[in-house]
Amino acid sequence: MSSGTIIFALLVIGVTALGFLASRWGNPNLGSLDEWALGGRRFGTLVSWFLLGGDLYTAYTFIAVPALVYGVGALGFFAVPYATIAYPIAFVILSRFWGIAHRRGYLTAADFVRDRFGDRTLEIAVASTGVLAALPYIALQLDGMRAVFAKIGGAFAASDGLLALVVAFVLLAGYTYTSGLRAPAMIAFVKDTLIYVTVIAAITIIPARLGGWAHIFSVSQQTLAARPKADSTLLAPQQYFAYATWAFGSSLSLFIYPHSITSVLAAKSRGVIRRNAALLPIYSLLLGFLALLGFCAIAAGIVTSNSSSVVPTLIDRFFPSWFAGIAQAAIVIGALVPAAIMAIGSANLFSSNIVAGFTASRASGNATLAKRLTLGFCAIALLLVMVVPVQYAIYFQLLGGAWMLQIFPAFVFGMYTRWFHPKALLLGWVCGMTAATAMAAATGFTPNITLHVGGTAITGFLALYALAINLAVAALATLAMRAIRADAGIDMTTEADYA
Repeated sequence: MSSGTIIFALLVIGVTALGFLASRWGNPNLGSLDEWALGGRRFGTLVSWFLLGGDLYTAYTFIAVPALVYGVGALGFFAVPYATIAYPIAFVILSRFWGIAHRRGYLTAADFVRDRFGDRTLEIAVASTGVLAALPYIALQLDGMRAVFAKIGGAFAASDGLLALVVAFVLLAGYTYTSGLRAPAMIAFVKDTLIYVTVIAAITIIPARLGGWAHIFSVSQQTLAARPKADSTLLAPQQYFAYATWAFGSSLSLFIYPHSITSVLAAKSRGVIRRNAALLPIYSLLLGFLALLGFCAIAAGIVTSNSSSVVPTLIDRFFPSWFAGIAQAAIVIGALVPAAIMAIGSANLFSSNIVAGFTASRASGNATLAKRLTLGFCAIALLLVMVVPVQYAIYFQLLGGAWMLQIFPAFVFGMYTRWFHPKALLLGWVCGMTAATAMAAATGFTPNITLHVGGTAITGFLALYALAINLAVAALATLAMRAIRADAGIDMTTEADYA
């Protein structure tokens, strides 16, 4: 067994142990959903920064973004502006939501929608969307881990990394079940340290070994241009709209995912959310560096049929075994942390807003059920990795974003206006979800679709097209509902909740 494999195994085992030990952090009552799923709502700026960073800096950034750049060139850099656009949204919208949730004791976004619009069916729609959208995002994390396991070799590579992935799933499910949100919060400190070390080393050493950035860009341009689609290191005019819609659509959905809401509600004050929205752009700088590794892989002559293996292959080629073990561990741990938060957020939604609504009391939700659900959601995501083939792992996240955007009218607009009728929002949601799913299926689960308008072909992110359908239907249906004076439900919130 090589030194890299030993270091990798020790680091993964170490953070797994941390995950289980986190159950003792603060002597919590983990039988309470508030303590298990939200860490008791006591996380300060530092812990929240690492936790929100754990949400954002995932296998998505380490595996999926460089793989997309390697595969299609400049279009893959949409992830850099999308994260930047998302932070002002978080500053304004999520700090407002934290205040509302803090006053009313909400555990989820669906709690707010229920009270704001007084419609149980709309609550279930919002909750089920969050659960559904999180599954492909968890699958992306598992796909990233699988790529690393396959590259490490030995027992880890058995069945193309599948056996090791199953073991990782068991560990993830185990410490998530035991410790709840405290586990990823504690592990995130180790994870981010490893990530910073790895990125700084990679962006310093690999380009130098390849002859510098000028050479890397020159080789990448020649290689991309020679491909059937004639891609480039620069955006072509016909890609501008797709690039912009990918960035804007993804930014709108990023902070309304259940795992983002879970991390936000775990903060102890609104000030913590605002400070983090100001500090998190530091992660975007590293994201830009990571995206450039896609060009490094092209310049290094890496050829692979599995785009997710690009970065693990690059690391294995340019670093000594011991450091490669650290870097590969950073990727796997970087996938374990957000996968745990995503599973917790999904389980919280399902237990609090779908199941609890049919029981006598929904004050604190069902912590035992939520813990069990984390196991089930991780297992479903594992199944997605095995049975849903996608060209690039990032397509898992983009598909989830297309679904997640369909709650934007009810959740985000709902914090500022109650003009929309709840039944109209529900009808818009049905149309948006149907459109997003149909378009994704029609394109082979790729994020773009081309519309022909007045003889002009417009290729863009299907999520925004589906959201436009959603909003149009909701607005027209609201006007119709108002015309017939349909019951608009009871708003349980007060003006003071929005102060």
